[in-house]
Amino acid sequence: MQSNIDALSEYLQVGYRFARMHRFDPVQASAFATMAGDDNPLHHGPQLSAGTRYGKPIVSGTHSGALLMGLVASHYAMRANVVGVKFSLALSRPIFADEEVTLAWEVVGVRPRSKGGSYVELTGAVTGDDGRCRVSGDGTILVW
Repeated sequence: MQSNIDALSEYLQVGYRFARMHRFDPVQASAFATMAGDDNPLHHGPQLSAGTRYGKPIVSGTHSGALLMGLVASHYAMRANVVGVKFSLALSRPIFADEEVTLAWEVVGVRPRSKGGSYVELTGAVTGDDGRCRVSGDGTILVW
């Protein structure tokens, strides 16, 4: 895909935001954890997680992080060439395996790359329907 960076100006402005909703389900949460090599009982069924501090299954951090980073890739890939450069995540609260969340990002910085394109710096979060942040993150992508 070829793109003109000038045509992307709307998406490369500080303050630009994008988001989507995601509903987890216990089967999906367990399957993702298995594929990620995460055998923690917290992700694999009510019987296994009933005796934990959460009382029911939670989503693995790799799952919520992958969805948050995937939103960035999908959002920009529809408009331009994009690759991830750096991401960091903080897991502050559990996401239950039957919970609906909002995945959201905001552009907080844009700097031109000497070889073309722009580095786009983002801050993001996964928020529960109660408005509380479950996962927060920062990322840098290269868009051209």
